[in-house]
Amino acid sequence: MAEQQADGRRCLVTGATGYIGGRLVPGLLDAGYAVRCLARSPEKLRDHPWADRVEVVGGDLTDRGSTAAALRGVDVAYYLVHSLGTGSGFEQTDRRAARLFAEEARTAGVRRIVYLGGLAPAGVDERELSPHLRSRAEVGRILLESGVPTAVLRAAVIIGSGSASFEMLRYLTERLPLMVTPSWVRTRIQPVAVRDVLRCLVAAAALPAGLNRTFDIGGPDVLTYRDMMLRYASVAGLPRRLILPVPVLTPGLSSHWIGLVTPVPPAVARPLAESLRHEVVCRENDIVRYLPGPPQQPLPFTRAVELSLRRVREQEVATHWSSASVPGAPSDPLPTDPDWAGGTLYTDRRARRVSASPDALWRVVEGIGGENGWYSFGPLWAARGWLDRLQGGVGLRRGRRDPGRLRVGDSLDFWRVEEVRPGELLRLRAEMRLPGRAWLEMYVDRTADGRTRYRQRALFRPHGLAGHLYWWSVAPFHTVLFEGMARNIARAAEHGTGDRPAGRRAGRGRRGRSRRRRP
Repeated sequence: MAEQQADGRRCLVTGATGYIGGRLVPGLLDAGYAVRCLARSPEKLRDHPWADRVEVVGGDLTDRGSTAAALRGVDVAYYLVHSLGTGSGFEQTDRRAARLFAEEARTAGVRRIVYLGGLAPAGVDERELSPHLRSRAEVGRILLESGVPTAVLRAAVIIGSGSASFEMLRYLTERLPLMVTPSWVRTRIQPVAVRDVLRCLVAAAALPAGLNRTFDIGGPDVLTYRDMMLRYASVAGLPRRLILPVPVLTPGLSSHWIGLVTPVPPAVARPLAESLRHEVVCRENDIVRYLPGPPQQPLPFTRAVELSLRRVREQEVATHWSSASVPGAPSDPLPTDPDWAGGTLYTDRRARRVSASPDALWRVVEGIGGENGWYSFGPLWAARGWLDRLQGGVGLRRGRRDPGRLRVGDSLDFWRVEEVRPGELLRLRAEMRLPGRAWLEMYVDRTADGRTRYRQRALFRPHGLAGHLYWWSVAPFHTVLFEGMARNIARAAEHGTGDRPAGRRAGRGRRGRSRRRRP
């Protein structure tokens, strides 16, 4: 078993704003390497928690000058870029960039190149591969022939929140309880957890000098795409999906189908869908001989999915919506992940300037619920409470424990207090019966000109198709419900009426007024 020895070596990570690159950097730092990141848009890296520990340079791999400058003084160069999603000419772009990188790496005296490519099917001529896999194979070959010792790691579907392949799997499974699918859902695939991919990439920096070869990396399971959808549904708590493969859906047609069902861009979905017609299974597992530390079994598919959905179950708000969040695992979201990654999140935003002090506005926010009501259209709010009770939920009957102060964990009608930052933020988690998870956030802050401002966000993460249908069925009422709520909270602060019961003005008539629960 090889031991990881950084010895002060410097690694260049290209594609640091991408899915793998952004997760690889902290792994290299933890292993003791100095890290330089090359990015076309360096400003995108500013929000990463490790940004102040790396050297960031701007540049493009199709530009010889910036590529040469980035490679200067580098021991190990990670090539993690590809032009997937840039249009029909992505193969030519990838070829040109790989050749230039290979030449400049050799000139700069780089000791090793590490490239993450795609797992290719056995016994298939490269010319018969999909454009996506063909380009990945060609780039790997160019780097192996560069004269610099190169490790080409080849993976199939990478399981982790933010991975384009995983996001496509997520959206298809969550949104369609009944699927008429292309025949490629029967294709055998060997998926791999992003955690295991990153572990292999870090280990590749310390491979023996002169080693120049490919390595297949995969998890312990060989599954069809249909198997993966059914297992995903089981982990996500969705009803069993009915999947009907039909031969008439070509890769081209299926990419349009994916575009209709998921937010994955068509330019990304099409090459991925075309690649799924090939069976991709590892032919060797030699990389394990070079992994440092005690032997570790790669994660099974089901466990990898569980970790990818971890933030939904444990850290939903903290890891996805807080600007101060620091991802705790490779499957957590990163600031540079695309907007369509991480599953659907519906948001209703409202904001108003308030002619009152922040303290006056906060008193209204913290006094919400119970006898004071919800500062919205009473009949709609009461109807939602009665509907919840009819479904066996808590309705509006719980009220609030303390009329003057809210604490984390307090029940508040059919909400639960999840976070309180006095004078700044109140975050509530819905405990009503819903096909998904919902939050209501209320902020007090100041505008650039010093005026008090009230901001409000309603957040909903749907669960399955029923969740999406629910959101769109209630969306027409949001203007009445949430805009009225923001307006009336602002007025209450301005008129100083937020510290006493508000009857119908607060959005709760006499018949719908909750009873205050005794402590």
